[in-house]
Amino acid sequence: MVEELKNMVGRDETVLYEGKPDRKCFLFESVFNPLLPVAIIWAFLDMGILGAAVGDMPVFLLPFMLIHMMPVWIYLFGVIFSFKKYKNTYYIVTDHAIYISSGIFSMNLETKTFAELSRVNLHRGIFDQMFHVGDIQITTNQFTRKNTPAMLCINSISNYSEVYQIVKKLQKDIYSDIMYPNDLRPQEN
Repeated sequence: MVEELKNMVGRDETVLYEGKPDRKCFLFESVFNPLLPVAIIWAFLDMGILGAAVGDMPVFLLPFMLIHMMPVWIYLFGVIFSFKKYKNTYYIVTDHAIYISSGIFSMNLETKTFAELSRVNLHRGIFDQMFHVGDIQITTNQFTRKNTPAMLCINSISNYSEVYQIVKKLQKDIYSDIMYPNDLRPQEN
């Protein structure tokens, strides 16, 4: 998947950053996600019911309880497949665009030119601070089906400040070129 993403970069583009998320932070965030408390409580309640009724449980109740534990299975599958998701995640920033590969079962290769970006933010959650990494959150000028701006994220990278400055500068330069075309352009861009 990484090679396919690299092949998407044009010959006239200069790669300014490429890399993967920090492995420890990426996996830590996958384990300690918001579904964890729900999964723990749900598992304790269902296991308590199963434990109390093991000897007297009708045969049809066991499949029902296994289905009823769906939030626990969803959480566990999310944690297990986070290793595959990490393997498939890669970021490339060039002087023309941002390229991101991701996916668990299917391959998702995403490209956004700097002309499509509207806002660039830096985010450092509690785990990011623990592992000395950061996230660059990029809002595009395109909208999702829910009528919210589409987002790109370069998550859990160690040189987040440097990459943020690169992306912010390129986004600003492209925006200036669009707003001040040709004769209206200031002397310094």
